[in-house]
Amino acid sequence: MTALAGRPAGVSTRRRLTDHVATVAAWAAFAAAAIPLVSLLVTVVTRGLARLDMTFFTSSMRGIVGAGGGAAHALWGTVLVTLAATAISVPIGVGTAVYLVEYGRPVLSRLLWFLVDVMTGLPSVVAGLAAYALIVMVVGPGARSGLAGAIALSLLMIPVVVKSSAEMLRLVPTDLREAATGLGASRPAVIATVGLPAARPGIVAGVMLGVGRIIGETAPLLLVAGFTDSLNLNLTTGRMATLPVYIYSQWQNKGADQAAYDNRAWTAALVLIGLVLLFSLAARLLGRLLAPTSLKG
Repeated sequence: MTALAGRPAGVSTRRRLTDHVATVAAWAAFAAAAIPLVSLLVTVVTRGLARLDMTFFTSSMRGIVGAGGGAAHALWGTVLVTLAATAISVPIGVGTAVYLVEYGRPVLSRLLWFLVDVMTGLPSVVAGLAAYALIVMVVGPGARSGLAGAIALSLLMIPVVVKSSAEMLRLVPTDLREAATGLGASRPAVIATVGLPAARPGIVAGVMLGVGRIIGETAPLLLVAGFTDSLNLNLTTGRMATLPVYIYSQWQNKGADQAAYDNRAWTAALVLIGLVLLFSLAARLLGRLLAPTSLKG
């Protein structure tokens, strides 16, 4: 009581004032981040609704020079290229994460982590150039294909999968590994039956985040997948349209009816945002559904 009585009366007042200032600063920072985001979403939604109809999802731009047409070819291209990039990235990413956590030697692990960090900050246009160089070596100059776009996007997705998978594997309790080893399971069996199932929710979430990372990329797809007004479902042959490149093309190459091109670009942007949101929600849902029963809250 004596110590409290001897404390200056202004201490509590200063603390309350500091608390109020910190609270106001936090809300101001939140508003500064939220206002541009909300403004962007409102703009995209209001302007994107102009062409949000069935024709947009069922028609391509083949033979269209004004109003009408749609983005069916770009939607299918985005789905196919993204699935191909995921099929390439997941085995490589998860396999690399397993090696780093379970088998990696110190020197080689540090080198691999350094390379993963470098790839995380890799500009997307560089990934496109790397994929283009690979395709030129294999096929020849001037080749464009959806598979080349998938290879470019996988260079951007692999580090995301590696990091998320490695972090989740490190969070698997050591007791689970030791119990499985004590029962006579080999190291690969422990990884397959204990480590990966326990880390599965985080791995799936990381894959979904990786998909959200690549689905809006434009530069690498412009370089290696190209653009076409027609539907192409063959990943290995011919140019393939994707939603990001479709948006760029509609905005940059306007015809006589500029409003029609603007409307299609805004609607494609709205659909692309919806796809990213869908993958984010799917990551959360799958993470809950795939969690081992013993680890669910």
